[in-house]
Amino acid sequence: MLEINQNLRLFPNNITLGYTVYENNFDPRLTYNAVLDLLPSIQDTIPNYKCGRQNNLLAVLEGSESDISIDVSSLLSTYKVPQLHPFLRHYQLHNISVGGKDLDENEDLEANLDIVNMIILGNLSILSVKVGSIERQASGEIKLTIDQDAIVLPPWYRQMLPASRCTQSCLPGHVKVTLERKPICCYDCSACGEGTISSQEDADICTKCPEDQHPNLDHTQCIPKVITFLSYQETLGVILLVLVLFLSIVTLLTLGIFIKYTDTPIVKANNRDLTYILLLSLLLSFLSSLLFIGQPRRVTCLLRQTAFSTIFTVAVSSVLAKTITVVVAFMAAKPGSRMRKWLGKSVAKSIVLLCSTVQIGLCLIWLGISPPFTEFDMQSRHAQIIWQCNEGSVAMFYGALGYMGFLAAISFTVAFLARKLPGAFNEAKLITFSMLVFCSVWVSFVPTYLSTKGKYMVAVQVFSILASSAGLLGCIFFPKCYIIVVRPGLNIKDHLMMKNQDGI
Repeated sequence: MLEINQNLRLFPNNITLGYTVYENNFDPRLTYNAVLDLLPSIQDTIPNYKCGRQNNLLAVLEGSESDISIDVSSLLSTYKVPQLHPFLRHYQLHNISVGGKDLDENEDLEANLDIVNMIILGNLSILSVKVGSIERQASGEIKLTIDQDAIVLPPWYRQMLPASRCTQSCLPGHVKVTLERKPICCYDCSACGEGTISSQEDADICTKCPEDQHPNLDHTQCIPKVITFLSYQETLGVILLVLVLFLSIVTLLTLGIFIKYTDTPIVKANNRDLTYILLLSLLLSFLSSLLFIGQPRRVTCLLRQTAFSTIFTVAVSSVLAKTITVVVAFMAAKPGSRMRKWLGKSVAKSIVLLCSTVQIGLCLIWLGISPPFTEFDMQSRHAQIIWQCNEGSVAMFYGALGYMGFLAAISFTVAFLARKLPGAFNEAKLITFSMLVFCSVWVSFVPTYLSTKGKYMVAVQVFSILASSAGLLGCIFFPKCYIIVVRPGLNIKDHLMMKNQDGI
């Protein structure tokens, strides 16, 4: 150390390098003790330094926390000893390239400075390597340049460089969040929100993905969304298709049985024409479900709701006509009744025609003012694009559905009041139960339909169509088919007349 201090090339102008190093352990008490030992004592701790003289430079490199550093600075200022910090108040720094004073009276940089890396070689010689500079720009700003590759660290210090910030870098998929009352280098990392990504470390903002893309699990890149709809290739679509085909075949078999036994009393009891109309409308209801499965097209979107509404109205109005027929037939059976003139096929057909015409009119208005159309819903699902039919007018959709519900409610009420009619006209009991099933299905349909999205919403409507139609088919026609096929002895006129006499 003495040899280094005597080297005028290294330390001109009577500048002395101190050689006492203290370990403060980041403890205030140990730090203050070290400072007191450093200051004037019996031993000549610092070469060429005398207490009270300001002509020679003495600086202390202090690396403790800011609170300790402030106290140490106050203590050292009593002895006119500065700490080495950016301002270096009232002291001169030696600039090899320029020399002289480098800070003016306002503590602003007056000359350019070189940053030199002092390397002690194995033979105790010292090599000075320029690793950077501090330059004053014409605009008055200070430019700091550091060449990290030129810095040579001693072997014992060749470890991971200490971090110059309070936190680790934010990984891709995260964004920096500034902390209040903390330096700008101190921040938290927050994961990017839904629909956003960040592909770089320490990102300031998260970038939103395009509408047709969504973030991956790590939120580091956008990937294309999958287009979904209720198709025949998936399990749900196959199940619904099998149900449609099965129920359609059952309906055709039922219609075939009634056509084969068309002249039997049980078929003729409640207007054969209404029975055939009801069976055909149920068959078309099952088949109309196929319009809801598969890729949404302009034609299928226009047809599926209107066709379903019209066909179902024909079915429900047929049930209503059969119910009214039961009541009128019972009232006309009384002697001198004026209801006999209302008996006949024309009244029942008029009821079906009138009710169906109203629904057809609603559907035509619907198609005229706001027809359904195909659309891609990119917002409802995180990673999917829903290819669906937009109903156009929601009011018209629920209006058509409400009209069917109104007809069903009337049918249920009339059938319920006529359920205790004589046995010859006991179809009212079957209609009561069938309309109860029908109404239950569609009442539960509305909240379920509103709470689902995409292909599951379509599946809910298809299932409701199949369930309500199957309810009508099973409740009204299964008991009759059972008598026709299994108990043909009950399907005779004498048996019906006997039941009629017992009832009256």
